[in-house]
Amino acid sequence: MLNKQITDTRAWTADTIDAPSEWYYTLPERYLSALDSNVQKHTGAISDLRVSDAIAHAPCLQPVSEALHTGRGFAIIEHLPVEYYTRDQARAAYWMIGQCLGVPFEQNIEGTLLYDVRDTGRDVKSGARFSVTNAESSFHTDGAFGTQVPEIVGLLCIKTARSGGRNQLISACAVHNILHRQAPNVLNALYSLFYFDRRGQFLPGEAPVKKTPVFFWDKQTLIMRYLHYYIQEGHREADVPLTSEQERALQTVEDILKRPEMCVEFDLAPGQMLFTNNNWILHNRTAFEDHPDPDQRRHYVRLWLMQKDNVDG
Repeated sequence: MLNKQITDTRAWTADTIDAPSEWYYTLPERYLSALDSNVQKHTGAISDLRVSDAIAHAPCLQPVSEALHTGRGFAIIEHLPVEYYTRDQARAAYWMIGQCLGVPFEQNIEGTLLYDVRDTGRDVKSGARFSVTNAESSFHTDGAFGTQVPEIVGLLCIKTARSGGRNQLISACAVHNILHRQAPNVLNALYSLFYFDRRGQFLPGEAPVKKTPVFFWDKQTLIMRYLHYYIQEGHREADVPLTSEQERALQTVEDILKRPEMCVEFDLAPGQMLFTNNNWILHNRTAFEDHPDPDQRRHYVRLWLMQKDNVDG
């Protein structure tokens, strides 16, 4: 358990974070041209596309990597020319950028590497993941119920909603600091094991729930795994009621996440890419109303990435 305050730039709030203009990173024309050359000549599956050394080691992505791992924990990259790319071409270019920041891995039991985030008309209460609905997702980290959890999450905006669907971020380091100062007993409970519902994402013979603490400290990095609804459903599925101490701890976290001073928010434009450190950045997407035309409906593409030095083999 981490028993001290986090005092570096990771523990930001809306009042202490750097200026919004600093969150955006522009890709130079030379880099976009190199990406485009690979996109245009590739004819196979997007997942077979590998980056050249010129793309993989481009200095323009070094500030992005630093922001993700030692800075504020997120970066917005501008921008892919989706106005003249086909959707597959945009996905291919995004796939190559993702490989410069980490190693993509599967996001569901079907083996999907590039995951379409859009409303399919399904309902969370019927077992769907928030990513395929238009409901507010609530603040969470991705893949908390998984055997392998992404260290970096990428989102490419292809189409925006008619209204709503804002991106909101909170530093889990700042949340931990508040709990450490104001509610140490609650914090202690959050380092114990909780059950997370796996939303059907498990193979035969595997458990339908994942046991993991909300907070974990590896002596270098604070790690938070969280989605309140999935925890509630996980305990129901496991037939293990939350204790009063656990319920109090989760409600305290929810109360902190509702504080306006904890959150930054913004809208992504088509072609922009958001990357977040999934170990200690919580993200939310507000509820949205979509366009009636299916071709104009909100569409993001998600990547889950591991750091290269943390991949087995």
